[in-house]
Order: sequence, then structure tokens, then C-alpha cells
Amino acid sequence: MTSLPRVLRSFWTWLVVAVLFFATVVIAHPAQSTDASRIAHLETVVKCPSCEDLSVAQSNSESSVAIRAEIARLVHQGDSDNQVLATLEAQYGSTILLAPGISGLTILLITVPIAVLLGGVVIYARLARRKT
Repeated sequence: MTSLPRVLRSFWTWLVVAVLFFATVVIAHPAQSTDASRIAHLETVVKCPSCEDLSVAQSNSESSVAIRAEIARLVHQGDSDNQVLATLEAQYGSTILLAPGISGLTILLITVPIAVLLGGVVIYARLARRKT
């Protein structure tokens, strides 16, 4: 009888790990989108160079209209979102993006707490097994 609860605990632990893994995959790789939705999204993350704290989607300045046309051209050309943003950064500098890009430090700040949490779950599971 004692092995059945241990098996169930192990099952639930692996089920939680699997759900967390698949949730991470879904969040990291959303469903494919159309060119129009990609263009609309990119326009919201690119800053208007002649405005203060506005995206090119929110501004009707000449520079914003030109950047919107450039974004559309690059997307229709087949560039990925990252390629479009990299091209704009190369042309206008790193301040063209409203949000900072993902750097090594950002990845570290995201992965370390997740690794610590998963390590804690593993340690807790092992200690719980020893007690039974």
C-alpha cells in the first residue's frame, strides 16, 4: 500500500513539470500570425524618432509614416520580426525600440529563478520520498 501513494506523488510531480514545460513552449512560440498583425505589432514596439514616448503606430509624424512603410516593406520582403527590429536598430540606433531587447543578463534574470524553483521542487520531492 505504501508504494501506491509514492507512485501517485511521482505522477503528480511529473505532471506539474510537464504542464510547466508545455506552457513555457506555448508562451515562447505563439501561433503564426499574418503579415498585417505582425506589422501592427512591430509598429507598437518601435519608437517614433521625432516624438516623445510614442510608438510609430500612435504618431502621424513624417518620420513615423516613413518607419511604418519600412516595417511593412521588410515584413512583405520576408524578414522575421527580429530581423526587422535589428534593421531598424542599425539604421536609427538602439533608442528606436520602446522596450529594451533581450540580452544575456535578461535571460539570466529569467532562467535563474526558474531553475531555483525547479531545483526546490526536486529537493522537496526527494526529501518527501525519504520520509516514506
